[in-house]
Amino acid sequence: MPTFVLASQSPARLATLRSAGVEPVVVVSGVDESVADGLAPADLAQRLAELKCAAVADRSDVPADGLVLGCDSVLEVDGQALGKPGDAATATARWHAMRGRSGVLHSGHCLRDVATGREARATGSTTVHFADVTDAEVAAYVATGEPLQVAGAFTLDGLGGAFVTGIEGDPHTVVGVSLPLLRTMVAELGHSWTGLWAGR
Repeated sequence: MPTFVLASQSPARLATLRSAGVEPVVVVSGVDESVADGLAPADLAQRLAELKCAAVADRSDVPADGLVLGCDSVLEVDGQALGKPGDAATATARWHAMRGRSGVLHSGHCLRDVATGREARATGSTTVHFADVTDAEVAAYVATGEPLQVAGAFTLDGLGGAFVTGIEGDPHTVVGVSLPLLRTMVAELGHSWTGLWAGR
């Protein structure tokens, strides 16, 4: 079976794949996410996933039998794309704006079979409902640092999970990699999802 390569430094994506039986080789893409500004939120997530996949798949040290997965996530609120806030002030402002409301988390995926050069692409979108959290809760959450480097300034699988009252769609999309979409993409490129299960 091919070597599965994750072109992402996201601990949540790595943990999701591992829990699903896939043990990826992690190669960070180093893509400047600002290069795709100006696109609609779902298109932005997909374009960044493609750029990250290409940046890693084109490297000479990537296994010749590699299946390289690039992913990127963007939260859409009021038609605006919200990526990683980067600093506490931005994260706080985001939470004040989206508490008690809903957004759509878009996760773009691009999978390239290095041996054949073929690619499969797909974007998953899941609606997220946020709790009407207090100012004190926002301040405490931002102080942990968790929301600063994640799309939309929240996590579903971490401390932020308590501030999400519900989702409509695939929960894995919110974490950053949709397992159902990925299984379909692997099959599209002629491989078996269950064949990727490590040690099984």
